[in-house]
Amino acid sequence: MLYLAEVQKQKGSLLGGGGKTELKLLACQRTDQSWSTVSEEVIAAEEANKLNDGALVLVELNPQRQVQRIQEAGRPIVNILQNFSRQLEKFKVKEEEIDQWKESLTFQAQELNRREMEMETRLEQLQQMEDEFQRLDAEKQEVETSRADIEKLQQEIERNRQELEGAWEHLRGEQHRLEECQAQLQQGTVVDEEQSRVLKELLDRLSSSVAPTETVRENLHLAFEMVEKQQAVLNPHWQQLEQQKTAVDEQQAEVERLSQVFLELQNEWQQAQNSLEQQTADLKANTATLNSKQEYARILKEQLQYQDDLYQQIQSLAAKSGDAASPEVDIEALEKMPLEELQKIVQDLQEKLNIDSSFVKEQEQELEDKQQTIEELQQKINQASADEQSKLEAELIDEKDHYQMLNETLVGQRRHLLERQSLLRQHKTVLLRRQGQTLANVQEDEKLDLNPILEQIEKQRQQQSEALQNLEQEIEQLQTSIKQILLTIEQQTQEQVMKRQELQTMEQNLLSLRTATAECLGQVNLYQEALQPIQDSLDSLRQKLQGIDESLAQVQQTGDYQLQAITQMRQVLLSLISQPELAAT
Repeated sequence: MLYLAEVQKQKGSLLGGGGKTELKLLACQRTDQSWSTVSEEVIAAEEANKLNDGALVLVELNPQRQVQRIQEAGRPIVNILQNFSRQLEKFKVKEEEIDQWKESLTFQAQELNRREMEMETRLEQLQQMEDEFQRLDAEKQEVETSRADIEKLQQEIERNRQELEGAWEHLRGEQHRLEECQAQLQQGTVVDEEQSRVLKELLDRLSSSVAPTETVRENLHLAFEMVEKQQAVLNPHWQQLEQQKTAVDEQQAEVERLSQVFLELQNEWQQAQNSLEQQTADLKANTATLNSKQEYARILKEQLQYQDDLYQQIQSLAAKSGDAASPEVDIEALEKMPLEELQKIVQDLQEKLNIDSSFVKEQEQELEDKQQTIEELQQKINQASADEQSKLEAELIDEKDHYQMLNETLVGQRRHLLERQSLLRQHKTVLLRRQGQTLANVQEDEKLDLNPILEQIEKQRQQQSEALQNLEQEIEQLQTSIKQILLTIEQQTQEQVMKRQELQTMEQNLLSLRTATAECLGQVNLYQEALQPIQDSLDSLRQKLQGIDESLAQVQQTGDYQLQAITQMRQVLLSLISQPELAAT
């Protein structure tokens, strides 16, 4: 199992050699990658002898509580903190998504309520249309009744016409017989009294068999009047239909005009919205850049403060030649200690010093690499687009945090290295003196020259001071620019909100007008579909009645001609009867 532990070193006696190294367990890792605190347990770990006292390490223990693997915990802890930060960011994003879902559900509920109200309104309109259709259906039934009456009248007229045709055939036969009689008369044939009586009877029968047309004409006029009444009933409906068609055409033209206006306004709003979003993206990028520069300025200030402290400490050490800051050493005990044991202590101190020096150099190299990485990221941010800047800004913040943590750790490690150097120098001085070497040469060899370190620190301070001054000027310019962008965005946002509300109102009105226009168009179509069959029936009846009227006129003309022929025949017959000489002959 993996544990987070703290290195604890117990100081050993001068005679007994180095102290004992232990690990104090602080937390353990669970199977789900989470960590939990444990009861403070201390285990022996000789593997941690080369590590500094108080250092945090990750140690892996077997079930027998023996150390299997040990490593410094600085980098893993940084990774854990980074993962934790990313999880927090993801959690914030999820919360924003949940809020958006809530807003969307609220809008959908409002939209459903509006749809429900529209459906109720349309149901009422459909009920009115159904009542209108019922009224038209009643009128249609009246027309059908009138049509049945007209068909009966048409059948009666047809029957009378057939009777007239029969009478006409009979008339033509009698006329033919009359012509035969006239031919006989011309040949000298004598018409006796019996024949005269028969001819009179035939002429009377022909006169009485002429069909009267007055009754049929009266019924035909009544049928025409009924048709005209039905047409008078339909005419207001046709006028209303034309008015509705005109109104629907006007509404459709208005809908097209408003749709065009709405599209133009929507395009203008969208362009303004795109511009606003671009300005918002620029604001975010500038804000991220400002935060990055402010964070970088804070780190530079802290570095300058740390370098000031380090400069003062090293300067103090250089002034005192490292003696005053050296750990207290019992020189008398070292003089009495066996030479072999003293050599062993000096050798151990030299090895630990070499390890610490190597570690400090690695940390300093890593610190320089971090500084170079930060500068490269800053250059990339200055050249990157708005979409890439946010990602680079996050990486820059992580690198700056790592730099700060590493720099803070390195200050203490440098101080600890100087203490070890002083402690080794004191032990080595006693050892060399006991071995008979000159003390002056030893001190000259072991004396530390701190001036190059001080010059390097001073040079870094000047560079960072100039960088901080330039950075503060850039920050001031960015703040001024951000304030102007904020004012512009706030003003445009208010205008966009007002325009959006106007567009929504206009869209709702346009939708309502489209719905009303579609409903009116449907009513007009249904109205026309209901009226057209009735009008077609009336037109058909009118044409049939006109045909009957024409046939009746022909029948009347034929009857008049028949009566005229009968009259002529009667006159001829009377003239024959009135000539007695012909009768006597």
